[in-house]
Amino acid sequence: MFFELQHTDTYSSARAGIIHTDHGDIETPIFMPVGTDGSVKGVHRRELEDEVKAQIILGNTYHLFLRPGTAILQKAGGLHKFEGWTRPILTDSGGFQVFSLTGLRKMREEGVHFSSHIDGRKLFFTPENVMQTEREIGADIVMAFDECTPGNADYRYAKESMERTHRWLDRCISAFDSTEGLYGYTQHLFPIVQGCVYTDLRQEAAKRLTDLDRDGYAIGGLAVGEPEEKMYEMIDVVNDILPRTKPRYLMGVGTPWNILNSIERGVDMFDCVMPTRNGRNGQIFTWQGVMNMRNKKWEDDFSELAPNGTAGVDHLYSRAYVRHLIHAGEMLGLQILSIHNLTFYLELVRQARLHIQAGDFKQWKDRVTPQLMQRL
Repeated sequence: MFFELQHTDTYSSARAGIIHTDHGDIETPIFMPVGTDGSVKGVHRRELEDEVKAQIILGNTYHLFLRPGTAILQKAGGLHKFEGWTRPILTDSGGFQVFSLTGLRKMREEGVHFSSHIDGRKLFFTPENVMQTEREIGADIVMAFDECTPGNADYRYAKESMERTHRWLDRCISAFDSTEGLYGYTQHLFPIVQGCVYTDLRQEAAKRLTDLDRDGYAIGGLAVGEPEEKMYEMIDVVNDILPRTKPRYLMGVGTPWNILNSIERGVDMFDCVMPTRNGRNGQIFTWQGVMNMRNKKWEDDFSELAPNGTAGVDHLYSRAYVRHLIHAGEMLGLQILSIHNLTFYLELVRQARLHIQAGDFKQWKDRVTPQLMQRL
């Protein structure tokens, strides 16, 4: 059994479960720190394991393909051994780069022509060679190659994009299922539901992918420019169709309140660069609200960084000291805030899981969300 559904909330669609992989179990709902280049920026593996308590991390296929390249990863025995991470890993497919590197790519039916953002060399991604690349990287969970449709796409383009993603998916499945993993453990392929903000397209995609009966499903193409309310609407549409016996992964989302509102709608897995990226820019998330540590108001505040936090750094350092580090450009400041944010996100989903198990998730979520959204 890949996914074990254990509890559902009494007053919402929130679920708690366990994803079983050969590198260990993942308790859901779960947040996955993003390690784009084989590293969660500014965070040691020891901190990820012991302080953040990450159960699974991400790698980025596009970036790892460029550096260090899959030849090096194969010599190392896969990404797990290369970076020394013994727990599960998920890789995206490079599909988001189809969306984000607009000026550096040309999309064709056969695949996508890229120019490397590093040195300009020409690349060509197809569903087949992306599946081979993800085999060589060696993640436990791999994403199908898709096109991430912009949130403001018109209906015609969104439909064409979704249909292309489905044709690419057929090729991904054929390539993936005709090969074996390289490192002696099972890999699981997740298709991605696209369809932009159009209900009928999202329904069509969710039904088509459900019929494929894969181990799990991702929801892509959200938090890419559409209104937040529309994002929640599309999650409801998709999760009404996706099988409840399989994990659901909402890609690239988001703020703490985004996560809680999406858990309420039946999402199990999340990733986002926000905890580390915002941390490197001086912003942290707390149970009381969002704090910008660059602000002068913290200049002589010698209280703990986050008195209610669960990270060691929350109690080791004062707000005034962290503000000083940020303004002085000291790397330690960026590390402290990244560790705080990641630990907070993992504690957030852990608390969500506990309240789902207790049957009062909806009430708890409605109580804490307004506090999370405050600007301190």
